Amino acid sequence: MSKFWSPFVKDLVPYVPGEQPKLAKLVKLNTNENPYGPSPKALEAMRAELNDNLRLYPDPNGDRLKQAVAEYYGIDTRQVFLGNGSDEVLAHAFHGLFQHGKPLLFPDISYSFYPVYCGLYGIEYEALPLDEQFQIRVEDYARPNGGIIFPNPNAPTGCLLALEAVEQLLKANQDTVVVVDEAYIDFGGETAISLVNQYPNLLVTQTLSKSRSLAGLRVGLAVGHPDLIEALERIKNSFNSYPLDRMAIAGAAAAFEDKAYFEQTCNAVIDSREKLVAALEQRGFQVLPSAANFIFARHPQQDAATIAARLREKGVIVRHFKQERIAQFLRISIGTEEQNQALLDALEV
Repeated sequence: MSKFWSPFVKDLVPYVPGEQPKLAKLVKLNTNENPYGPSPKALEAMRAELNDNLRLYPDPNGDRLKQAVAEYYGIDTRQVFLGNGSDEVLAHAFHGLFQHGKPLLFPDISYSFYPVYCGLYGIEYEALPLDEQFQIRVEDYARPNGGIIFPNPNAPTGCLLALEAVEQLLKANQDTVVVVDEAYIDFGGETAISLVNQYPNLLVTQTLSKSRSLAGLRVGLAVGHPDLIEALERIKNSFNSYPLDRMAIAGAAAAFEDKAYFEQTCNAVIDSREKLVAALEQRGFQVLPSAANFIFARHPQQDAATIAARLREKGVIVRHFKQERIAQFLRISIGTEEQNQALLDALEV
């Protein structure tokens, strides 16, 4: 431990991302990356930015991308915030919207970055248990709090909270900010962005890493009331006023504009997901209902860590979590048809 550290650093427990193996010829189903490439129009737009203008700073507001997002969702550009991946957007939300001296509420099985940000920003929190079917109980959140955040669909379970239930939660918590983290919403859910004009305390975050196949570009966004967006902008401009580069702005805007490719690839992932669920159930697995680009599965007669190790020996990587309630589950990203078949073949041996 370095004597040069600020005192709080020694107590931080950083987030650990999914493994990015360096080995070749692996079937990589552990980090929820999209198996299909980005929109060709997005790639073309990024190539067009590879010119002498890279010597100039990008637009600090990302107006071109804000306009594309606003047009896509039928909202005002003042309701859109942009960040360097949705994790940065979430960090600014924790910093700017959740420091009220009361506990932040989120599910006990959820995105493991939430408690990390609480540690980073000194935010007290309560992790509320999912029910026996790993679903969020909306009534549990009707208690005093300094804010609420949850992924929808949830991660790592993949379970979806219906939009009506999201609105029920909002109605019961109108005095604190509710953040709905929609990293996976495009694979089977209905976005809560339709509710932002009715609920000024609602902030919806999204990413282009999953459904728009741009994980390597690092683009995230938030949509909410202009007052919430202004708080995020104040944090951003006190931290990093140029979060998105020229290529990211151009590529992300083009990805939003290419609706046909977006819908085609999302539908392909959904179709593959349903086929994989059926195939795993035939092999004795129990699979939670998923509206994401991954599934959460367990086998009643086989240890999850053992299955994961056996798959790895055969060149197939899936995600295993050691947290007690989910230690017998595997999170499996949806791959191409060939990758999914490789997973099934590896389970047979």
